[in-house]
Amino acid sequence: MAEWPSVDVVVPPTTVRLEFSGRRPEHAVRDLGGVYAGDRWGASPTDGDFDYRYTALGDDEVTIRRSQMRGAIHGVVPAGGDYVVTWMSLGSTEVELPGGRYALPLETPVLFPPDEDFSFRAADHDQRLVHLDRAFVRRIAAARGATGDLALRFDVERLPGPDGARRWQTALTALGRALRIGGPESAAWRGAKAAVVEVFLDLFPPVVDELPAVLRQPRNARLRAAVQYVRDHAAEPVTISDLAAASGLSVRSVQESFRRVFDVSPLTYLRHVRLDHVREELLDEDPQAGAVGDVARRWGFAHLGRFSAAYVERFGEYPKQTLRR
Repeated sequence: MAEWPSVDVVVPPTTVRLEFSGRRPEHAVRDLGGVYAGDRWGASPTDGDFDYRYTALGDDEVTIRRSQMRGAIHGVVPAGGDYVVTWMSLGSTEVELPGGRYALPLETPVLFPPDEDFSFRAADHDQRLVHLDRAFVRRIAAARGATGDLALRFDVERLPGPDGARRWQTALTALGRALRIGGPESAAWRGAKAAVVEVFLDLFPPVVDELPAVLRQPRNARLRAAVQYVRDHAAEPVTISDLAAASGLSVRSVQESFRRVFDVSPLTYLRHVRLDHVREELLDEDPQAGAVGDVARRWGFAHLGRFSAAYVERFGEYPKQTLRR
């Protein structure tokens, strides 16, 4: 019996239409915390009456949203979910990560941290948000250049300049117009939402995340921050206390997390990262330069005998053999 060729089924995006409002802080916590799977949220009046309003329109690939509040709200937003770009036009919002705290500027597109839990405080605000589905962003990023099956990583502290802010506003104006005129099932909407992702990728240039796939799991978000710290500071003195501060974990939890996921201690993981960097440099060095010692010291290896033994254990050859390749 002949077999029919398999056909990929394309599931059309689902329309998103959401609106709620209220005058009670506990209802704001229920409604807004529900949208963002929030944890430990609270709300209160600031000066006078409390009220809030939230709207969202689009589809499950891109939605345009607006959040307005007379009052204050705070809480924790878990890692994962959509990429969310916000534009504050009134009020104040402060974001806190394990590595520090920063206030969102007005009239500037800002990317909320997508890959680690963060806490926030907002008061008397009016902000417009754009939610971008991760898979949709990945498809467009892949069309711009190969990304393989690795995750994208974004610098949440990057702030576009005035030209970038104008580009974002122009893209959002076109997105809103397509939504009003054609609706979320129109060709105009499909083109406009692809264009807004293109601008997003220009304003917040992603890098392909070479971290292990296991660190993409939300439960490993804090360990991910510690691993990223190791990668960013491998040439510097690094202590377990530094990793604890970067990740928001206790020293003991840092040690247990590295053992659980990598089956090595944090300092052994650091040594492996340093050895990998040494090997990369030796493979690029001139064999006549005799630079093994210099490269090793640059990556934190003060005792060259111990370094050589660790190198052989990891790569099965001596550093000078790598240099002569």
